[in-house]
Amino acid sequence: MDTVQKAMSGFSLDLGPLKEPLGFIRVLEWVFAVFAFATTGGYSGTTHFTVSCQGKDLIARAFFGYPFRLAAHPYSIPLCNESSSNNTYLQGDFSSSAEFFVCVGVFAFLYCTATLILYLGYQTVYHQTTRGPIIDLLLTAAFAFLWLVSSSAWGKGLTDVKYATDPYHLVEWCDYCKPGDSPSMGRLNASVIFGFLNMILWAGNCWFIYKETSFHKDPAPPATMEEGGAPGP
Repeated sequence: MDTVQKAMSGFSLDLGPLKEPLGFIRVLEWVFAVFAFATTGGYSGTTHFTVSCQGKDLIARAFFGYPFRLAAHPYSIPLCNESSSNNTYLQGDFSSSAEFFVCVGVFAFLYCTATLILYLGYQTVYHQTTRGPIIDLLLTAAFAFLWLVSSSAWGKGLTDVKYATDPYHLVEWCDYCKPGDSPSMGRLNASVIFGFLNMILWAGNCWFIYKETSFHKDPAPPATMEEGGAPGP
Protein backbone atom coordinates (compact mmCIF):
# COMPACT_ATOMS: atom_id res chain seq x y z
CA MET A 1 0.00 0.00 0.00
CA ASP A 2 2.83 2.38 0.83
CA THR A 3 4.49 1.62 -2.50
CA VAL A 4 1.31 2.48 -4.40
CA GLN A 5 0.89 5.72 -2.47
CA LYS A 6 4.49 6.71 -3.17
CA ALA A 7 4.06 5.96 -6.84
CA MET A 8 0.84 7.97 -7.07
CA SER A 9 2.35 10.86 -5.12
CA GLY A 10 5.12 11.14 -7.73
CA PHE A 11 2.64 11.08 -10.63
CA SER A 12 2.15 14.39 -12.40
CA LEU A 13 0.33 14.32 -15.73
CA ASP A 14 1.98 16.48 -18.38
CA LEU A 15 0.94 16.17 -22.02
CA GLY A 16 3.80 18.39 -23.15
CA PRO A 17 6.03 15.46 -24.28
CA LEU A 18 3.38 14.49 -26.85
CA LYS A 19 4.17 17.73 -28.69
CA GLU A 20 7.82 16.73 -28.93
CA PRO A 21 9.25 14.06 -31.28
CA LEU A 22 10.16 11.77 -28.36
CA GLY A 23 6.57 11.38 -27.18
CA PHE A 24 4.83 11.75 -30.53
CA ILE A 25 6.88 9.01 -32.20
CA ARG A 26 6.28 6.75 -29.21
CA VAL A 27 2.53 7.12 -29.75
CA LEU A 28 2.99 6.19 -33.42
CA GLU A 29 5.02 3.15 -32.36
CA TRP A 30 2.21 2.15 -29.99
CA VAL A 31 -0.40 2.38 -32.77
CA PHE A 32 1.65 0.61 -35.45
CA ALA A 33 2.61 -2.19 -33.03
CA VAL A 34 -1.11 -2.88 -32.46
CA PHE A 35 -1.73 -2.92 -36.21
CA ALA A 36 1.22 -5.28 -36.79
CA PHE A 37 0.29 -8.04 -34.36
CA ALA A 38 -3.49 -7.64 -34.75
CA THR A 39 -3.45 -8.10 -38.54
CA THR A 40 -1.38 -11.27 -38.15
CA GLY A 41 -2.76 -12.84 -34.98
CA GLY A 42 -6.41 -12.50 -35.95
CA TYR A 43 -6.14 -13.86 -39.48
CA SER A 44 -8.09 -16.81 -40.84
CA GLY A 45 -8.52 -17.72 -44.49
CA THR A 46 -9.69 -20.40 -46.87
CA THR A 47 -8.52 -21.88 -50.15
CA HIS A 48 -10.50 -24.14 -52.48
CA PHE A 49 -10.58 -25.95 -55.78
CA THR A 50 -13.22 -27.92 -57.66
CA VAL A 51 -13.23 -31.61 -58.56
CA SER A 52 -15.04 -32.43 -61.83
CA CYS A 53 -16.94 -35.70 -61.45
CA GLN A 54 -19.42 -36.91 -64.11
CA GLY A 55 -20.43 -33.42 -65.10
CA LYS A 56 -20.58 -32.14 -61.53
CA ASP A 57 -18.15 -29.73 -59.88
CA LEU A 58 -17.54 -30.70 -56.26
CA ILE A 59 -15.75 -28.20 -54.05
CA ALA A 60 -12.78 -29.10 -51.86
CA ARG A 61 -12.24 -26.37 -49.28
CA ALA A 62 -9.37 -25.99 -46.78
CA PHE A 63 -9.30 -23.56 -43.87
CA PHE A 64 -6.16 -22.16 -42.29
CA GLY A 65 -5.11 -19.32 -40.02
CA TYR A 66 -2.70 -18.08 -37.39
CA PRO A 67 -0.26 -19.51 -36.28
CA PHE A 68 -0.11 -21.15 -39.76
CA ARG A 69 0.56 -24.75 -38.79
CA LEU A 70 -0.96 -25.80 -42.08
CA ALA A 71 -0.48 -29.52 -41.49
CA ALA A 72 -2.91 -29.25 -38.56
CA HIS A 73 -5.80 -28.33 -40.89
CA PRO A 74 -7.30 -31.38 -42.68
CA TYR A 75 -9.69 -30.99 -45.59
CA SER A 76 -11.77 -33.42 -47.64
CA ILE A 77 -11.41 -34.12 -51.36
CA PRO A 78 -14.52 -35.66 -52.95
CA LEU A 79 -13.95 -38.98 -54.74
CA CYS A 80 -15.64 -39.53 -58.05
CA ASN A 81 -15.99 -43.32 -57.76
CA GLU A 82 -17.15 -43.36 -54.15
CA SER A 83 -19.71 -41.56 -52.05
CA SER A 84 -17.10 -40.82 -49.40
CA SER A 85 -14.21 -38.36 -49.50
CA ASN A 86 -10.47 -38.49 -49.01
CA ASN A 87 -9.02 -36.54 -46.10
CA THR A 88 -5.72 -34.79 -46.71
CA TYR A 89 -3.75 -31.91 -45.23
CA LEU A 90 -2.14 -28.68 -46.25
CA GLN A 91 1.64 -28.86 -46.11
CA GLY A 92 4.00 -26.66 -44.11
CA ASP A 93 4.53 -25.23 -40.63
CA PHE A 94 5.24 -21.50 -40.61
CA SER A 95 4.31 -20.86 -36.99
CA SER A 96 7.80 -19.93 -35.82
CA SER A 97 8.11 -16.76 -37.93
CA ALA A 98 4.47 -15.77 -37.39
CA GLU A 99 4.59 -16.23 -33.62
CA PHE A 100 7.95 -14.44 -33.38
CA PHE A 101 6.51 -11.48 -35.29
CA VAL A 102 3.41 -11.32 -33.08
CA CYS A 103 5.53 -11.70 -29.92
CA VAL A 104 7.72 -8.74 -30.91
CA GLY A 105 4.60 -6.70 -31.61
CA VAL A 106 3.00 -7.49 -28.25
CA PHE A 107 6.15 -6.72 -26.26
CA ALA A 108 6.68 -3.51 -28.26
CA PHE A 109 3.11 -2.49 -27.43
CA LEU A 110 3.67 -3.15 -23.72
CA TYR A 111 6.98 -1.25 -23.73
CA CYS A 112 5.38 1.72 -25.49
CA THR A 113 2.59 1.75 -22.90
CA ALA A 114 5.08 1.72 -20.01
CA THR A 115 7.30 4.44 -21.48
CA LEU A 116 4.34 6.68 -22.33
CA ILE A 117 3.24 6.49 -18.70
CA LEU A 118 6.80 7.38 -17.73
CA TYR A 119 7.02 10.27 -20.21
CA LEU A 120 3.65 11.78 -19.32
CA GLY A 121 3.47 11.11 -15.59
CA TYR A 122 6.99 10.66 -14.26
CA GLN A 123 9.20 13.05 -16.21
CA THR A 124 11.18 13.90 -13.08
CA VAL A 125 11.87 10.22 -12.44
CA TYR A 126 12.90 9.69 -16.08
CA HIS A 127 15.45 12.53 -15.94
CA GLN A 128 16.44 12.05 -12.30
CA THR A 129 19.49 10.01 -13.27
CA THR A 130 21.35 9.46 -16.53
CA ARG A 131 20.42 5.78 -16.53
CA GLY A 132 16.79 6.32 -17.53
CA PRO A 133 17.38 7.73 -21.05
CA ILE A 134 20.32 5.36 -21.61
CA ILE A 135 18.23 2.26 -20.80
CA ASP A 136 15.44 3.65 -22.98
CA LEU A 137 17.90 4.12 -25.83
CA LEU A 138 19.29 0.59 -25.57
CA LEU A 139 15.85 -1.02 -25.45
CA THR A 140 14.58 1.10 -28.33
CA ALA A 141 17.57 0.10 -30.46
CA ALA A 142 16.98 -3.54 -29.52
CA PHE A 143 13.35 -3.32 -30.61
CA ALA A 144 14.39 -1.72 -33.90
CA PHE A 145 16.64 -4.72 -34.56
CA LEU A 146 13.91 -7.17 -33.51
CA TRP A 147 11.43 -5.51 -35.85
CA LEU A 148 13.90 -5.87 -38.72
CA VAL A 149 14.55 -9.55 -38.02
CA SER A 150 10.94 -10.53 -37.30
CA SER A 151 9.52 -8.61 -40.29
CA SER A 152 12.05 -10.20 -42.63
CA ALA A 153 11.35 -13.66 -41.25
CA TRP A 154 7.59 -13.21 -41.40
CA GLY A 155 7.84 -11.79 -44.94
CA LYS A 156 9.58 -14.99 -46.03
CA GLY A 157 7.09 -17.10 -44.06
CA LEU A 158 4.16 -15.30 -45.69
CA THR A 159 5.59 -16.05 -49.13
CA ASP A 160 5.72 -19.74 -48.21
CA VAL A 161 2.16 -19.62 -46.83
CA LYS A 162 0.92 -18.14 -50.11
CA TYR A 163 2.60 -20.91 -52.11
CA ALA A 164 1.35 -23.69 -49.82
CA THR A 165 -2.26 -22.45 -50.01
CA ASP A 166 -2.27 -21.48 -53.70
CA PRO A 167 -5.09 -23.41 -55.43
CA TYR A 168 -2.93 -23.82 -58.54
CA HIS A 169 -0.32 -25.56 -56.41
CA LEU A 170 -2.91 -27.78 -54.74
CA VAL A 171 -4.26 -29.13 -58.05
CA GLU A 172 -0.89 -29.95 -59.62
CA TRP A 173 -1.37 -33.65 -58.80
CA CYS A 174 -4.99 -33.78 -59.99
CA ASP A 175 -5.91 -34.01 -63.69
CA TYR A 176 -9.65 -33.47 -63.17
CA CYS A 177 -9.39 -30.59 -60.67
CA LYS A 178 -9.75 -26.88 -61.33
CA PRO A 179 -8.21 -24.20 -59.10
CA GLY A 180 -10.49 -21.76 -57.34
CA ASP A 181 -9.84 -18.19 -56.27
CA SER A 182 -6.64 -17.45 -54.38
CA PRO A 183 -7.04 -16.74 -50.64
CA SER A 184 -7.41 -13.11 -49.66
CA MET A 185 -4.23 -12.13 -47.83
CA GLY A 186 -4.40 -8.34 -47.87
CA ARG A 187 -4.26 -8.24 -44.06
CA LEU A 188 -1.12 -10.35 -43.99
CA ASN A 189 0.55 -8.18 -46.63
CA ALA A 190 -0.32 -5.15 -44.50
CA SER A 191 1.18 -6.81 -41.42
CA VAL A 192 4.59 -7.10 -43.13
CA ILE A 193 4.38 -3.43 -44.18
CA PHE A 194 3.52 -2.43 -40.61
CA GLY A 195 6.48 -4.46 -39.39
CA PHE A 196 8.97 -2.57 -41.52
CA LEU A 197 7.30 0.76 -40.70
CA ASN A 198 7.80 -0.10 -37.03
CA MET A 199 11.46 -0.81 -37.71
CA ILE A 200 11.85 2.64 -39.30
CA LEU A 201 10.01 4.37 -36.44
CA TRP A 202 12.01 2.65 -33.70
CA ALA A 203 15.34 3.20 -35.46
CA GLY A 204 14.54 6.88 -36.06
CA ASN A 205 13.40 7.38 -32.48
CA CYS A 206 16.85 6.31 -31.28
CA TRP A 207 18.18 9.72 -32.32
CA PHE A 208 15.66 11.66 -30.24
CA ILE A 209 16.25 9.44 -27.22
CA TYR A 210 20.00 9.81 -27.73
CA LYS A 211 19.58 13.57 -27.38
CA GLU A 212 18.14 12.95 -23.89
CA THR A 213 21.20 11.02 -22.74
CA SER A 214 24.41 12.30 -21.21
CA PHE A 215 26.27 11.21 -24.37
CA HIS A 216 24.76 14.09 -26.30
CA LYS A 217 26.56 17.32 -25.44
CA ASP A 218 25.55 20.70 -26.76
CA PRO A 219 28.42 22.68 -28.24
CA ALA A 220 29.93 25.24 -25.90
CA PRO A 221 28.61 28.79 -26.51
CA PRO A 222 31.12 31.18 -28.10
CA ALA A 223 33.01 33.45 -25.75
CA THR A 224 31.74 37.04 -25.59
CA MET A 225 33.61 40.23 -24.76
CA GLU A 226 33.12 41.67 -21.35
CA GLU A 227 30.92 44.73 -21.19
CA GLY A 228 32.88 47.92 -21.59
CA GLY A 229 35.90 46.12 -23.00
CA ALA A 230 37.54 47.42 -26.15
CA PRO A 231 38.63 45.09 -28.95
CA GLY A 232 42.35 44.59 -29.41
CA PRO A 233 44.29 46.20 -32.23
